[in-house]
Amino acid sequence: MQHDEVIWQVIRHKHCSFMSKITTGIFCRNPYNVTGICNRSSCPLANSRYATIRDHDGVFYLYMKTIERAHKPNDLWERVKLPRNYEKALEVIDKHLMYWPKLLVHKIKQRLTKMTQMRIRMRKLALKTREKIMTTPRKEKKREARREEKAEKAAVLDKAIEKELLARLNNGIYDGIYNLPFNKFIDTLDADELQAEEENEEDAEVEYVEGDFEIEEEDDIEDLGMKDYHIGNDEVDDEDDEVDEAEERRVRRRSKSTHGKPDKDEPGTKLKKKARVHVEVEHDDGAERHKALF
Repeated sequence: MQHDEVIWQVIRHKHCSFMSKITTGIFCRNPYNVTGICNRSSCPLANSRYATIRDHDGVFYLYMKTIERAHKPNDLWERVKLPRNYEKALEVIDKHLMYWPKLLVHKIKQRLTKMTQMRIRMRKLALKTREKIMTTPRKEKKREARREEKAEKAAVLDKAIEKELLARLNNGIYDGIYNLPFNKFIDTLDADELQAEEENEEDAEVEYVEGDFEIEEEDDIEDLGMKDYHIGNDEVDDEDDEVDEAEERRVRRRSKSTHGKPDKDEPGTKLKKKARVHVEVEHDDGAERHKALF
């Protein structure tokens, strides 16, 4: 038969694996302890009639132990699921612990209050974004630095080998490509095409195109005998007027000679010599005069 006082005397004064002594007091690490303090009323081993509350994945359960099940360790504790509502959970506790000691019922309700507050606080902290500080061991830092240095050297070496192989390929040392990766081959072809396009743009052909202007006929100039006649830029307008007047005189004389020309066979007709017209142009700056004969 179980005797609670004898059990307590043995646990308290000799040895208990759940007892934890620190500077602030003596505490109990048994998960069924309702207060966490090592004393006679809170010890779950020295009380044959005991009750507490435990948390399983956010769900609260009311655990109860009675003397009638002391001989069956597998069925020693009876548990009841408590609702998430705090007030309804208190009603369930009052219903199942109606005839239990008032001090124990009060401690159970205090435990339910503390656990409910802790669950609310955990939810609020989960919603907040908090920075997590992580430390890296010194050996791991050195190891990563050595790996980075080796990787950089390997990358430089790979690039040098690639350039050397491409240079040999361009020089015609290799007759064919057998083990060159396909993507590298495509990149090489694209680079060659781009270089060829740039060379074509630089070697642009020079073409000569015929102008839109019309070449003036020189018959009139030859008729006027103006091959050696030079006109300055400042006297262009005056000289053009004089040439026009001389040309009009020449045209009038030709028309008269053609319409009123006498016949050679008729007696009493004499040929008249063709008169010459002298055109003189004098420059303002005292340059030498130019003469034209018509």
